[in-house]
Amino acid sequence: MMPKPSLFELPDGRSVDVYVDGPSDGVPLVSHHGTPGAGLPFGPFVQDAADRGLRWVSYSRPGYASSTRDEGRSVADCVPDVVAILDHLGAGRFYTTGGSGGGPHSLACAALLPDRVLACSAVAAVAPRDAAGLEWTGGMGPENIEEFGAAEAGPEALERFLEGEAPGLLEATSADELIDTMAGLLPPVDREALSGEYANATIESMHRSVRNGIWGWFDDDMAFLKDWGFSLDAIEAPVAIWQGRQDRMVPFAHGDWLAEHTAGARSHLLDDHGHLSIAVSSFDRVLDDLLEMERERG
Repeated sequence: MMPKPSLFELPDGRSVDVYVDGPSDGVPLVSHHGTPGAGLPFGPFVQDAADRGLRWVSYSRPGYASSTRDEGRSVADCVPDVVAILDHLGAGRFYTTGGSGGGPHSLACAALLPDRVLACSAVAAVAPRDAAGLEWTGGMGPENIEEFGAAEAGPEALERFLEGEAPGLLEATSADELIDTMAGLLPPVDREALSGEYANATIESMHRSVRNGIWGWFDDDMAFLKDWGFSLDAIEAPVAIWQGRQDRMVPFAHGDWLAEHTAGARSHLLDDHGHLSIAVSSFDRVLDDLLEMERERG
């Protein structure tokens, strides 16, 4: 059975879906979901965290699932929401990780909460749109080129595009059907990863993400294209960048660029992995690396 979220009211009156699992006395691991997504915990990842004494915390960003939309939000606007959730849980310092579209949000926490973030990992994370020297859409699959082309054409174009894409996500009930909706984005290594329990969790997360509309997805895309609200070169918390060379959703060059331009970042640039496979096969290593970075920081 898939986990159910708790609806948490934020200080400004908005509410967000929150998932908490693992040891109640564990140091929180705040996980930022991809785009689109809903923050649905994947059982083996939760167990990997619990095995290391970490308490899983994730949430649906504004506009996804039942979370209230925050129109016009920036990447950095996730930070007050994370603070409110952790304060409610009575938690102080924490680790954070984010995959794909969640990567910039994990980096925002590292940048803007230097006294609370113990260590951060960004896995298959998109780079800033204005990243100097980066051909931003180079190497992307055709679906993402079309999506971000629509975003750059303006809000009306992006809304039309996403309204056309959302039904395919809602209708997919098997790994094969989900693969069909994004065939150009999935190299063989990612098609292989999208199976079994992981495929079921991904399908349910996609369903929850757009069940109440496309606005979380829309606002994520628009946020990636504008100023993120923090500087990568001023991050003080330990950061690791994970990226697979086979990735067609967020091309390898993005991870390479982030590794070079994020202050003090350690890089894990893996030749044999794509967008999905890197997390499925390496999440235990991601966690061990987070803990190691914090120990090395002292």
